[in-house]
Amino acid sequence: MNLRHYRADALMLITALIWGSTFVAQRLGMDHIGPFLYTGLRFAIGAITLLPLIWLLRKPAQAGERPSRLSRPMLLGSLVLGLVLTLGINLQQIGLMFTTVTNSGFITGLYVILVPVFGLLIGMRTHKGTWAGAVMALVGMVLLSVTAEFTVARGDWLQLVGACFWAVHVLLVGALASRYDPILVSFIQFLVCAVASLTLAVALEPINFAAIAQAMPAILYGGILAVGVAFTLQVVAQKDAITSHAAIILSLEAVFAALAGWLILGETLTPRGLLGCALMLAGMLTAQLVPIYLDRRRRPAAVQQEPAGHH
Repeated sequence: MNLRHYRADALMLITALIWGSTFVAQRLGMDHIGPFLYTGLRFAIGAITLLPLIWLLRKPAQAGERPSRLSRPMLLGSLVLGLVLTLGINLQQIGLMFTTVTNSGFITGLYVILVPVFGLLIGMRTHKGTWAGAVMALVGMVLLSVTAEFTVARGDWLQLVGACFWAVHVLLVGALASRYDPILVSFIQFLVCAVASLTLAVALEPINFAAIAQAMPAILYGGILAVGVAFTLQVVAQKDAITSHAAIILSLEAVFAALAGWLILGETLTPRGLLGCALMLAGMLTAQLVPIYLDRRRRPAAVQQEPAGHH
């Protein structure tokens, strides 16, 4: 490893820390305003924070490079991406009203297993390690979420459905980022999410400017840090990231969510819940690292890059 790899690991760790702690900001924001209003304002601010990045990194496209200008396929793809993001983030946001930050963080993290499972539907190959990780994560989720009365909290179901949309989102990002400027695509999807969520907020939720002002610290944290700063850090880190390191570090998002929930909100876990979280984390890591290990054994000289994450 060289200095660039260490820097990439450090940036990924900061990204995971920001994303994990953002679950607390999402919960605290809803002490004052509704879930759609929080999401809409958060992503509007997130889109604004990306504008300087678009300007700074904008350059004339060379032969063979991804086009950075707008086109109809890019706009349509980014619109679909934004709608999937809107569904995923609002299911997560509403789910936080009915479950803990810890449960939300770990169940959302299951998208890393769902990505290769859903990928089978579009012809992607998967590994035995993915299925082993999926089984471990499923057992872990049962231990974490299913009560002694064999019921599951509504919030946990919403987070699980949300994780399905996050998996679809990652697959779409992979398809679009390989063809178009990923920062411009992200800006458009954040704008779509903001407009869609604010429209739902105006239709379904009370709009109170005093309440918005009270929620503003949580909105700014979720918008500037989680969307603008963390996204930028991830884009920078991915240029030098080692795939296996990135897989491990970004999976720590769930652990940071649990730590933030404990430190700030006083959430605690039973021994059974702790075991469930441990199994889910082990399953996420197994699903990501075993295929990487097997690929490297087959192609020891191959250098792979980590695809864009979420939040």
